[in-house]
Amino acid sequence: MKKHIKGNVHWVGKIDWELRKFHGEELSTHNGSSYNSYLIQEEKTVLIDTVWSPFADEFVKNLESEIDLNAIDYIVINHGENDHSGALQRLMEKIPDTPIYCSKNAIGSLNGQYHQEWNLNVVKTGDTLDIGNGKQLVFVEMRMLHWPDSMATYMTGDNILFSNDAFGQHYASEYLFNDLVDQCDLYTEAMKYYANILNPFSMILKRKLDEIIGMNLAIDIIATSHGIIWRDNPLQIVSKYQDWCEAYQENQITIIYDTMWNGTKRMAEKIAEGIQLEDSEVEVKLYNISKTDDNDLALEVFKSKAIVVGSPTVSNSVLRSLVGFLHYMHELKFKNKKATAFGCFGWSGESPKVLKGMLEDAGFETIGEPLGINWNMTSEQEKEVVTFGQDFVKNLKG
Repeated sequence: MKKHIKGNVHWVGKIDWELRKFHGEELSTHNGSSYNSYLIQEEKTVLIDTVWSPFADEFVKNLESEIDLNAIDYIVINHGENDHSGALQRLMEKIPDTPIYCSKNAIGSLNGQYHQEWNLNVVKTGDTLDIGNGKQLVFVEMRMLHWPDSMATYMTGDNILFSNDAFGQHYASEYLFNDLVDQCDLYTEAMKYYANILNPFSMILKRKLDEIIGMNLAIDIIATSHGIIWRDNPLQIVSKYQDWCEAYQENQITIIYDTMWNGTKRMAEKIAEGIQLEDSEVEVKLYNISKTDDNDLALEVFKSKAIVVGSPTVSNSVLRSLVGFLHYMHELKFKNKKATAFGCFGWSGESPKVLKGMLEDAGFETIGEPLGINWNMTSEQEKEVVTFGQDFVKNLKG
């Protein structure tokens, strides 16, 4: 069932209530998601994007119930990834000659995935497509946000920016619009989406935001490809992106650890105690990584000004849960964040230094020397670990 957006524009996508993992098993989506496709019916009828391939048949059937598919004059594919283009093959079986407009890089993406001889037409930033009634589509390339083929499409007259992956969230809701949903949930999912998907491209995003703002487009609606559509003060999310792309941090320190026999866990708790003694205003959060979703934890790191990472020594190294996560931190390219390392050990004690090296490889500035404790802490060693937490905060201030 189509849902009205504005004027002659309707949502014709799919809400995926059951989705819990995305990009294979890489990204957690606790609140589901949606695949937002849009139908414009001016003098020309335009379809903007489709849905993920598991819902292709349903999508085409629903679209056929709303319009004669042969009435579609143009299809715009803002991004060739399967969650946006997945119903295209099924749709094109019905209307094989319909022109498809996409970026130059999307030609390779669509051909590589579907191996079809479609009528593909390349557009670049500033190109326009007349859709009648005095309205145009204006194309804006969004390379690496988050694929090389990504672009956005702006509709004049109704002032709608079809932003594709930018400004979206994995958030399923029948309410569709930002003013109708829980604001805490909305912004948590928006920030998680940014931290886990767009953060590696923050500098590219900053330049693109400046470019879009410089185009002086009147924007009444930001119609995303996932989650909620921004219609109430839509530029609020643009403002948030401007903050988030500038090495974002809050007054938070996150302690991340894994443990075998709770020695490292007890150290984490004592470090937290020291941090709070030194600075009662900083928010301290502790996470056992083996009991925490990696994407949720990445969001906490994104918000943090510093992190403290701990592991016991195992086979002259660290627990593999930390290895995988710190590799992920390297991929996300967080900037302007400080760190230190700790751990307990029975015999050789390499884990704190191994963690320090991994943190530095991931782009964190390490502060002070890491701390290792042999076996379980004595009462005197507990004081030492508390002091370690206090000193870490002092060094952050320095």
